[in-house]
Amino acid sequence: MTRDWYAWHDDYDDPESALSRRLAEVRRLVRESLDEAPPGRLRVLSVCAGQGLDLIPVLAAHPRRDDVTARLVELDPRNARVARSAARAAGLASVEVVVGDAARTDAYAGLAPADLVLVCGVFGNISEADIRATVRHCAALCATGGTVCWTRHRRSPDLVPAICEWFAEEGFEPVAVSSPADGVGVGLHRFLGAPRPLSAGATMFEFV
Repeated sequence: MTRDWYAWHDDYDDPESALSRRLAEVRRLVRESLDEAPPGRLRVLSVCAGQGLDLIPVLAAHPRRDDVTARLVELDPRNARVARSAARAAGLASVEVVVGDAARTDAYAGLAPADLVLVCGVFGNISEADIRATVRHCAALCATGGTVCWTRHRRSPDLVPAICEWFAEEGFEPVAVSSPADGVGVGLHRFLGAPRPLSAGATMFEFV
């Protein structure tokens, strides 16, 4: 049975839910990434952006809001409409919401490599092999000195330690990684290498 990704957002209405707690941590890291970003124009990419809750409210209140050009990629048109409406209401004219397959590298052409890449709500819904492949593609999505914010549950099998190793293999260093005791898995990694060319027409992952 296919999950309804629009209804999935209902858990955000419960402040005690794991999803709400994860969202708070993601927003904190997004805010800090923007705080620490160098002066000038900034690019942001959001993979499987949903309703834009990870980024749009943070960006709307952030001093760097007018420096940011963002592209949110979301397959469900209902979620995309919510995100687009929120960006418009916040006056974020440089936030683009694209209805499309976020697994396809072509969705990010023209804006990658970015200063901040959000891969939230993805690693818990794809295979281990696809997580590894997506981390590899992050070295093309992310600019040198940029950050990738990602999430993955800490239930067994806890892949967070392996994910951190995979990021290290691709030239990333950890900035923040939540502990199992936090109950939610959120990580932020900074890219120290030179970005690879973005592969055209590649599929990074498939939801299972």
